Amino acid sequence: EEEEEEDEVEEDGGRRPLYPGHIPTSPLQKALLAAGSALAALYDPYRHDMVAVLGETTGCLALPNLRDKMKHHPEGYRILQERPRIRFSTLDMARLRGLPDGTLGREYVRFLEDNKVSPDTRMPPKFVDDEELAYVIQRYREVHDLMHTLLGMPTNMLGEVVVKWFEAVQTGLPMCILGAAFGPVHLSTRKLQVLATELLPWAVRSGRNASCVLNIYYEQRWEQPVESLREEIGIFPPP
Repeated sequence: EEEEEEDEVEEDGGRRPLYPGHIPTSPLQKALLAAGSALAALYDPYRHDMVAVLGETTGCLALPNLRDKMKHHPEGYRILQERPRIRFSTLDMARLRGLPDGTLGREYVRFLEDNKVSPDTRMPPKFVDDEELAYVIQRYREVHDLMHTLLGMPTNMLGEVVVKWFEAVQTGLPMCILGAAFGPVHLSTRKLQVLATELLPWAVRSGRNASCVLNIYYEQRWEQPVESLREEIGIFPPP
């Protein structure tokens, strides 16, 4: 009987790791992690580890919705089946650098180099209690820099806030909504004016108009011009 009870606790409490790196947590533990990571991320928006924890512990409604959008789209469904990863180990950087200016691959590499960022810094999921949903949030993280590329936004605070507004409308992830709402407190008055009058309305309109950005198999679109891909997705040209 004791063994049976232990098995039940293990199953009901979600105590079994579902994928490498998974840390099973109770609803209370998730709530505490969410609160702590939200405070840390609001204090320092560049704490990517805290932003990641916040995304995983609060995405219980948005992640299944994103997964369903992918499942009902031919390209999105293929991504879920094949589980591609965007990392230096999977990217042919020499080939991407050799592509013509204006193509997705060339502009993506330019973005990485100009902003001194790496796709390898995206943290693997730990607290998502579903293996497929864990991949969905991993994919969201790994295409984040491609959102910067498509939206033409740098990685400074203004650029991050603009991308977060676009992503908040697109994904419904509480982490994105929180970043979009509170990110502007870190901006100067001049940048706030630019955000309010030009960039924010454009980002929200683009987010509403665009098809789900997780349904694009970017690795097979490197040679496509950025302008053509923007048009296909429904992102309006940057102001």
